[in-house]
Amino acid sequence: MTILFRYILREYAKIFLMCFSGLMTIYLVIDFFEKVRRFLRYDASMLDVLSYFALKTPAISFQITPLAILMATLLTLGLFSRNNEITAMRSCGISLPWIASPFLIFAMGISLILLSFSSTVIPLASEKAEQIRLVKIEKKPAPLAVKPPRPWARTDANTLMHISAIEIGGAVLHNVHLYHLQDGFRLDRMTEAATAHYTPEGWVLSQGNQRRFNPNGTVALVEFTQQPIELSLIPDDFTTWLAGDSETMTAREIRHYLARFKGEGFSFSRLLTDYYGRLAFPFVTLIMVVVGIALSLRRSGVRGGSMAMGIGQAFVVGFCYWTTHSIAIALGRGGALNPMLAGWMANLLFASFGLYLLLKVRY
Repeated sequence: MTILFRYILREYAKIFLMCFSGLMTIYLVIDFFEKVRRFLRYDASMLDVLSYFALKTPAISFQITPLAILMATLLTLGLFSRNNEITAMRSCGISLPWIASPFLIFAMGISLILLSFSSTVIPLASEKAEQIRLVKIEKKPAPLAVKPPRPWARTDANTLMHISAIEIGGAVLHNVHLYHLQDGFRLDRMTEAATAHYTPEGWVLSQGNQRRFNPNGTVALVEFTQQPIELSLIPDDFTTWLAGDSETMTAREIRHYLARFKGEGFSFSRLLTDYYGRLAFPFVTLIMVVVGIALSLRRSGVRGGSMAMGIGQAFVVGFCYWTTHSIAIALGRGGALNPMLAGWMANLLFASFGLYLLLKVRY
């Protein structure tokens, strides 16, 4: 590692830390004043409030880091250009790819950190932050059962299930309805139960009945006190993906869930889209470096724009990327796009944009 390489890397790291700290401070101040009035109504302790915001910082860092990388790239090259350092480097025969290498190596390191955060730290911290907000700050009693935002589930290729409430832990379900279908989506039988309990032997329905719809139009009704049923779902499934909050699932939990139900006819558009989006987003830091270098040196190989223009360009590019990424994720969750394509679409588009601009830089 040469002296010049270490110098570029050090200056870039310093400006990145300043940009990151500034964006984090702005985000936290706005978020604090937006929520502090509501928190004060609950007479929350300052320790609980600080703990809540501390647990939110990993998710905030994940969101603002690509913008901080882009701003740091534009500002660093802008300072080098103002001091004629890029002119000096180019006069010594140093190529543009070599100048860009410290930026790319630093961004790759940040990408790996973000990837590890999104896989484990962020889901666990976000779940704990919500728990502190509900129980300790807003003084709400810990709920015994919650209404699932996604009450319908497909338990196998020919069975649909509807539940009204899930007890904490997912081991007890309330107001369970099972619809068993035949070919042609014709209803064969319907099972209703007041509760479903998970036991070491599997799921057991309590206080219910089963209606069988015969081909001749008659209905056979059988009531029961307890009846075991076969369900491929386990309690963790009802507290994570079926609860509609895939953000609280770690990457390992998502992979384990997908592996268990692979080939059973389930639709995982939403879960797969979130998974691929979570994998793709950390690598946007590399793309932002390419875009930042191209924008900074687009007029010539040795000149950059002004500092104010660099900051403005960073916000515009960041806004465009976030809008594109959000639209692609929404289309993927709805099934309009392939989940992998939806997760990586914004990265592919902006990588192409950055490489196109880079080719326009005059050497």
